[in-house]
Amino acid sequence: MSTNYGVNLDPDGVSSFDFSFDSAFDSDSDPDLDSNSFQNIHNSLAAPPAWTYIKFFDLLYRAIAVYLQALNLTPNNGIQHGNLACSYYRQGFIDLAIETYKRAIELQPNFPDAYCNLGNALKEKGNVSEAEECYNAALHLCPFHVDSLNNLANVKREQGDIEEATRLYLKALEYFPDFAATHSNLASLLQQQGNLEEALLHYKQAIQIQPQFADAYSNMGNTLREMQDVNSALACFQKAIQINPSFADAHCNLASIYKDIGNINDAIEYYRTALKLKPDFADAYCNLSHCLQIVCNWNDYDKRMEKILAIVKEQLINGRLPSVHPHHSMLYPFSNKFRKDIATRHSNIYIEKIAMTKIPRFLSNLEQKKRLRIGYVSSDFGNHPTSHLMQSIPGLHDRTIVEIFCYALNPDDGTTFRSKIMQSAEHFCDLSRIPNNVQAASKINSDGIDILINMNGYTKGARNEIFALRPAPIQVMWLGYPSTSGALFMDYIITDHVSSPKEFECDYSEKLAYMPNTYFIGDHRQMFPHLGKRLCLKYKGQINDDNGNVAMINFIEMPSLVSKLKEKIQQNGQENIESHFLSYDEYVAVIDKSVDSRQLQVSINNNAILNGITIHEINREVATGEKVCNYPILTTRMQYGLPEDAIVYCNFNQLYKTNPKTLEIWVNILKLVPNSVLWLLSFPAAGEPNIREFTQRMGLPSTQIIFSKIAPKEEHVRRGQLADICLDTPLCNGHTTTMDVLWAGTPVITLPGETLASRVAASQLFSLGCPELVAKNMQDYQNIAVRLGIDKQ
Repeated sequence: MSTNYGVNLDPDGVSSFDFSFDSAFDSDSDPDLDSNSFQNIHNSLAAPPAWTYIKFFDLLYRAIAVYLQALNLTPNNGIQHGNLACSYYRQGFIDLAIETYKRAIELQPNFPDAYCNLGNALKEKGNVSEAEECYNAALHLCPFHVDSLNNLANVKREQGDIEEATRLYLKALEYFPDFAATHSNLASLLQQQGNLEEALLHYKQAIQIQPQFADAYSNMGNTLREMQDVNSALACFQKAIQINPSFADAHCNLASIYKDIGNINDAIEYYRTALKLKPDFADAYCNLSHCLQIVCNWNDYDKRMEKILAIVKEQLINGRLPSVHPHHSMLYPFSNKFRKDIATRHSNIYIEKIAMTKIPRFLSNLEQKKRLRIGYVSSDFGNHPTSHLMQSIPGLHDRTIVEIFCYALNPDDGTTFRSKIMQSAEHFCDLSRIPNNVQAASKINSDGIDILINMNGYTKGARNEIFALRPAPIQVMWLGYPSTSGALFMDYIITDHVSSPKEFECDYSEKLAYMPNTYFIGDHRQMFPHLGKRLCLKYKGQINDDNGNVAMINFIEMPSLVSKLKEKIQQNGQENIESHFLSYDEYVAVIDKSVDSRQLQVSINNNAILNGITIHEINREVATGEKVCNYPILTTRMQYGLPEDAIVYCNFNQLYKTNPKTLEIWVNILKLVPNSVLWLLSFPAAGEPNIREFTQRMGLPSTQIIFSKIAPKEEHVRRGQLADICLDTPLCNGHTTTMDVLWAGTPVITLPGETLASRVAASQLFSLGCPELVAKNMQDYQNIAVRLGIDKQ
């Protein structure tokens, strides 16, 4: 997100001197020295340009010519020197502007406007202390000089003197309540402090005063985005662009909104527009690169990675906020130290925000309690992968030892995931109703929490300002964010020896707290017990005929089919096997027809069988995993267009976790394993054509790549049973997805890297006792996948 905290394109107001001009300037006429020339030019320069930049700068050159002609006639006119200096400043001739402002002051010492504008030019050159002296000189001459009050407030703000900056902004508004720039600057200061509602009011006042204030619209959009009001933010950015089509920041901010809501193609378009307008726009470039990664557009991939590395390296050296988000850093060829530095710089934002509030440090109650108080903080208590994994955890603690508090950063979504957490925790607090971070932290502190667990890190919905306030004596990272926080306010990260080996300890700002096996957990036993059994119906062929088709029914109780199955077992002398085959009969014919016609369900001897791809149409809560299905569910390869007799490799991760090297290995595997296909998700759909184009360039037939749409949770886990082998993404592993596939009974092959995010799948496999599925290098990864594909035993 690109935020212009100065609010204006030129946030330091340029004073308009003592005379005002009302006439419009005809920019197509030649400059002359008639009585209205200076008025026309000055008014045109002060108004927001409605033309292209070329026409605007042409006007500036004309203005300089006119003022120079005027000074030939009246060389000792201080005001004309001031006007000429303004034109130099706007044209970017800062040194000339400084020299000319000083000449104006020399000729007219009681000239507060010239002092104010000289301050702006000096500040532009980095001479902040001299600029501050100029603003104070202007205020000495005119205590109610609102431009100087506004600009001095900007300096104080940049120096970290928030109280003084606020006082000066308010004083400027006291003298001139209709000063739009000061309303906007004060709003951005309030936004930085987390006072979003108050910031919004001042942005609205700025726009009411100056309806064409593009910067105020853009920054109000950022505030609304932070408040999760996506539609209003979108409208603000669009309005800013309508007012000023050349406003690069607004294009970048609009792109970020589209990115947030998953409209990646529009996001790419607007980031590219922002870069055309401002070619060195680091935020736009890095966000564009992330969007291209999301859709697997790998054109100039290596050059892009090199440029991102150079951008972030330069930003870190100069103490600026990196344009790469910590959560995205794992996708780029950075060192772990580099990733840690990115996280640390981002974490410092929260410390700086808290410092602005001047809130006294919270005191922790260290008195010994009967039970240890643990608080879980998350914006994902609801229908979200984090809750799918840990919804049972609050209720599994030993209540004789610990007392559990859950703090939700998100409102109730009405799901049983939310209600289960609410019921299983002894104390549940909805902090979404307390948007002020200081008040939220105060609530946690008053609860006497001993260990506060951050389950967001840098993911969407996080409120790390709460943790920066230190409401608890021990603060811990766990589960939701697979990397270091880089934050001084986080003490431990719960992990394990495989995910975070001792040799990588220096790559974490936190101390490592190891679990005995894997730190990663899941609630699959409670959510999907019905997926533990499979009844395979082999039809259009005879028993043990390999040319037949297979349908699987996951069942709780199905008397008629179980009875039929037992007869076949007795005839063949088979016992104690989980998957059995039945010949083609009337039962299978009914099931076969239901697949072709997409029937919601069929009945065999009064027993309902649900169609596996239409569960969400029958029972939403079963589809989401909120309730366990009480009926058998039919799942077939035919439903997903998968070949019945092929070796099906799968990966159900979001496509951004794939990179060229990984896809090349996958294509090699498919070429080496006869009659094999790769099953991926259109996640997002915009990535599918790029994947297909890449694999076809490598000579792979398009029929060997099969895409399916994203499915509800229960179907997503269940359909993993149809694959033979899951190929993990080494760049960034499947975490929840790996556990989903493993629960479905499908083996996962992984290659651990150096980041926590690239080692979670290995952690799960070692915990399960399957080290043979953890590769040592890319060649080993390929060999394991090929061996499993060829050796069907």
